[in-house]
Amino acid sequence: MSATLFLITARGGSKGLPGKNIKPLDGKPLIQYTIEAARELVPDRDIVISTDSQEIISVVEQTGLKVPFLRPPNLATDTAGHHEVIIHAIEEMESLGQSYERVVLLQPTSPFRKGDHIKEALKLFDNSCKMVVSVKQPEDSPFYNQFMENENGFLVPCLKRAGNRRQDCPPIYTYNGSTYIMRVADIKKVHMHNLKPIRKHLMPEINSIQIDTVIDWLVAEAIIDLKLN
Repeated sequence: MSATLFLITARGGSKGLPGKNIKPLDGKPLIQYTIEAARELVPDRDIVISTDSQEIISVVEQTGLKVPFLRPPNLATDTAGHHEVIIHAIEEMESLGQSYERVVLLQPTSPFRKGDHIKEALKLFDNSCKMVVSVKQPEDSPFYNQFMENENGFLVPCLKRAGNRRQDCPPIYTYNGSTYIMRVADIKKVHMHNLKPIRKHLMPEINSIQIDTVIDWLVAEAIIDLKLN
């Protein structure tokens, strides 16, 4: 049994930015950034791409990484959840004779996540928690300047204001979509969204850029052009 499976999930369909997972960013496919980050920690045998797309498989295998199975169509829809995709990958690898203690889920839409960030997250994963998740600190806060609409159509605060300045409010964190670390035994018993307690791995804002839209892509290109990463 190997310690950790590095699972990169990349379905073929994308409405916000079609083909984004293999779209060239600064001369290489977006997914390659995540493959290279994973390769800083483990050999290729422990890096698995879960995809339903033969085109993505072709691009990935040009990097020298073999794709051991094809994700079924029912797990590649807009409504398919990460938990089911992870379980499928684990079971596929077990059928090939390879089982794991932990799984590190990496999304290919985070090109500025480095191998060192994954290492930092792994150091935080111990017996006191069930999951480590990478996060960033957003500019907006439900304790300060986030609102929702009431039944009369008027804006009301999401939560009671905790101070007269944003800096006075409790710190808020949001998942940045980069890295999730879990035990295989735990997610076989409990849905990943119900795992508790969760420990955060705080990443800088620039490394937390997640590409889902054309605007995100333009931001990523600007970061590279200005050498900010």
